[in-house]
Amino acid sequence: MSVTKADVRQLCLDKFRNLPKHNKAYLDHQLNMHLLHAIKKLKAQKVLVFWPLTTEPDIRNSIRYLRRSKALYLPFMEGVSFKMVPFRLPLKRKQFGIYEAGNTLKKIKNIDVAIVPAVGVDADGRRIGFGKGMYDRFFARLQTKPIIIFVQSTHCYSNKRICDDYDISADLLLTPCKCFNAARIKNVKRNTLRRRHCHA
Repeated sequence: MSVTKADVRQLCLDKFRNLPKHNKAYLDHQLNMHLLHAIKKLKAQKVLVFWPLTTEPDIRNSIRYLRRSKALYLPFMEGVSFKMVPFRLPLKRKQFGIYEAGNTLKKIKNIDVAIVPAVGVDADGRRIGFGKGMYDRFFARLQTKPIIIFVQSTHCYSNKRICDDYDISADLLLTPCKCFNAARIKNVKRNTLRRRHCHA
């Protein structure tokens, strides 16, 4: 029986949901440290972030820190995709429980880095998301591609090629315990769908 993207998505979500609350807080703290280090090393000034859902890595501490000196943007849903809007408080909860900043007429075309939550990653380094395809459609429209950073609260990886050609891939994958560049994502040897994670 072949493994599908839906199978891996469910395994990864189960793995995430089974993390003890105190352990997840520690893992997200470690992830935020890696993320801030990566942004600093990349010298990024314009960054697309996301306001986390309960099933996504909590990067709010990174957002609070980056707002001091970086131009941050959030997705603003438009149909089956989204556009970028400046990060401004207060945020409002919209469709799918996503928090958005206010709309703007300003067209934001270029960013340095995009931080993207990934439920899982396949053997080609492509993203397994929540099945909506919004990020795939968004990046397909961008003329200038930014550096894409996938973030995970716990590393969940399939050693099978199960994603589609249109699924986005990462330049960098950050987890609480490991950091992978594009080449290393594709060379992970063990199947980390096994229920293992870093412990506090």
